[in-house]
Amino acid sequence: MSILNDIFVHTLLSRESIKPIKKPNNRIRAASLDLLTDNTKMDRILAVLLFSLVIFPVAGQRMIDPVDYGAHADGKTDDAVAIQRAIDYCSQQGGGTVWLSAGHTYLCGPVRLKSNVELHLEATATLLANPDESVYHLSAFGANEGEGMMWLYADDAENISITGRGTIHGNGVAFMGKELEDSYELKPITTFDPRPHVLTLTGVRNLMVRDITIRDGAYWTLHLVGCDGAVIEGVNLLNNLKIRNGDGIDIDHSRNVRVANCHITSGDDCICLKNRRETERYGSCHDIVVTNCVMTSRSCAIKIGSENMDSIYNVVFDNCVITASNRGLGIQNRDEGTVTDIVFSNILLDCRLWSDVWWGKAEPIYVTSYPRANGNHKDANWRFPKGQTTGRCGEVSRIWFNNIAATSENGCFIGGDTQDKVNHIYFNNVTLNMRKTTAYEGGVYDKRPCRDEGFVRDKVHGILVENASDIIINGLLVDWGKGDFPNKGMTHREKDARNFIVKDDLEL
Repeated sequence: MSILNDIFVHTLLSRESIKPIKKPNNRIRAASLDLLTDNTKMDRILAVLLFSLVIFPVAGQRMIDPVDYGAHADGKTDDAVAIQRAIDYCSQQGGGTVWLSAGHTYLCGPVRLKSNVELHLEATATLLANPDESVYHLSAFGANEGEGMMWLYADDAENISITGRGTIHGNGVAFMGKELEDSYELKPITTFDPRPHVLTLTGVRNLMVRDITIRDGAYWTLHLVGCDGAVIEGVNLLNNLKIRNGDGIDIDHSRNVRVANCHITSGDDCICLKNRRETERYGSCHDIVVTNCVMTSRSCAIKIGSENMDSIYNVVFDNCVITASNRGLGIQNRDEGTVTDIVFSNILLDCRLWSDVWWGKAEPIYVTSYPRANGNHKDANWRFPKGQTTGRCGEVSRIWFNNIAATSENGCFIGGDTQDKVNHIYFNNVTLNMRKTTAYEGGVYDKRPCRDEGFVRDKVHGILVENASDIIINGLLVDWGKGDFPNKGMTHREKDARNFIVKDDLEL
């Protein structure tokens, strides 16, 4: 039985090993079994079964290192072909793990993720975007090539996982122009924008992104399009705050999504829900929960819109912290879609003013529905219904803000193009600590992108309401500090508002 014992030990070691398991070699298997000729028939059967655990592991235990498929992992050579071969092999065999080893940098161009494959990065392993713009050929938005290309992507797949303590690095600054005071210039583009999105996951069912660090994207970072059943947990998504269009997590036409325990810094929106026109076939965006996240944004930390040609509903944002952002909680409806049944609760936030490069004017809470600007820009054909150059905006209704504590240079803004468009907005136990922290002009509210004037210029109000109805406030405290707002107005300013009800209001 000594041979059996040796094989059994080897089996246990192999199951603990993180080394890749290649396609089995039948000659090695045959030679190994020849060693058993002096044993009993039962011994031979047991040996074959045990040896099978080494050569043929179950799908969940198959581990492949792209180095075994030709990857250099030196941070200089493009390893996309080798990584793709490893992913393809895992998927063809019914599933497994493509394992990027610690201490290695895998530079690569576009790679397609596939069903039943886990991409796992060990701590100190890095997957780095190739800075050569010419390697990116697949548009992140299909026929609309005006808004970036795909780097890591999946299409119509299931059971995809991206895990580990390593880093996915978008190499964002390599795709930027000159550095400005609070942003980077965007390079001029002609037919298409070559900047790669980090992860574009389209039509994926049962998606897991866990524990990974994703950083320095050149465009959108984690884009879920038409996904069903996604968990994003424990992710550090750390983009350069000066990179425009650097969204953190975009949940687009997706449903049954849970985002938890993430840290997100982003030049653009940290978490954004939307329904873009290019992928309207996937339907509405609904049943979303975001909890226990910390965020910083140069635009809007938590946003719904502006692209929304369908419906967004049944969404909860809870127990989050937002710091140094240009806008806190925003609903920015600019298309014919609707936004209903949204809850923001138990959120601590602070906002400050940045330059006009970024949308937002330090509004801690922002609820709007205005038609977007007429089509006169590079992707106008994708902003409006087919054949149209003007659009309309849908209803925003049944929105709750519960237990919100905000410190900001500006007040809240609620508005729509007609009085019935934005309605049934509820403020429960909201505290606004008004503090001037920058030299930027105050008393300005940002309606961009909209058809008419992009800014509303007024005094600084606790809440400014323009064309809205059924606004109910139950418990609001506005603290103006030590007189830093010479142009402050009333606690509330009602302009064409209907049924504006305030209970237990206190202004200090």
